[in-house]
Amino acid sequence: MTTATESVTVNVRPLADRVLVEPAPAEEKTAFGIIIPDTAKEKPQRGTVVAVGTGKKDEPLTVQVGDTVLYGKYAGTEITVDGKEYLIMRESDIFAIL
Repeated sequence: MTTATESVTVNVRPLADRVLVEPAPAEEKTAFGIIIPDTAKEKPQRGTVVAVGTGKKDEPLTVQVGDTVLYGKYAGTEITVDGKEYLIMRESDIFAIL
């Protein structure tokens, strides 16, 4: 099964309450225009949902493909699909939908 958003197509289907998220790019400049070096960049905590599982029997998923979400700093597991980095995490690791 292929899940698609506007321009992303991924041949990964998460199971149960898991969600596949494409992390937003890390900030490269501060609000004042100072360039942040690679060693000081923080891991993004925002991303776009690319694929969702079917949910648990008694708990349907609340996030949908295309939602922008906030998640914990160390949430999920990093995976690479077709040369692109994604995070796969449980829906409970997501704090909010923006």
